[in-house]
Amino acid sequence: MSDARTDRTRARLRAALLAECAERPLAEVSVAAVVRRAAVGRATFYLHYEDLQALAVDACAEVVRDAVDALHAWRGTPDPAAPPPALAAFLTEVDRHAAVYRSLLLPGGTGPLGDLLHRQLRERSRTERRLAGAPHPDLVATAVAATFSALLADWLHALVPATPDELAAHSWRLLISLHRTPFT
Repeated sequence: MSDARTDRTRARLRAALLAECAERPLAEVSVAAVVRRAAVGRATFYLHYEDLQALAVDACAEVVRDAVDALHAWRGTPDPAAPPPALAAFLTEVDRHAAVYRSLLLPGGTGPLGDLLHRQLRERSRTERRLAGAPHPDLVATAVAATFSALLADWLHALVPATPDELAAHSWRLLISLHRTPFT
């Protein structure tokens, strides 16, 4: 059971970190800047988080949930030509806050957002493949998670030129092809 005061403090710290990351890369953000912006004491910060990395992972949790849900927002047999509308909507929202996410998701898909996205997307993909009886759930889940994390990161860093709708369509076809790769 969570305490309302704790929830409010953590929310203020998450918002402060995201605001700082909109202005500078995470590597240049300090605990002092975050607590100043959140209007809390440094000791309060350390009551809730071990370090800025832990705060960044917590701040990224919602966007990661949204990404994983968007990639799994389909039922039946997925059509490679029709990505789930939730995927394009997710990418449009990420694009609106690109400066923040660029700071937390580094090229190639690393950084606090990339690491968390990879873990959660891999777990969801693996679970769904196992439930469906699809072959090699670990192998394909890893490929899907690595591919999408890297694509998203490289797109945010302008290494993959595309609109949100184009990226949704291209990444969807790529991810579907990974799922459909025959194994012997």
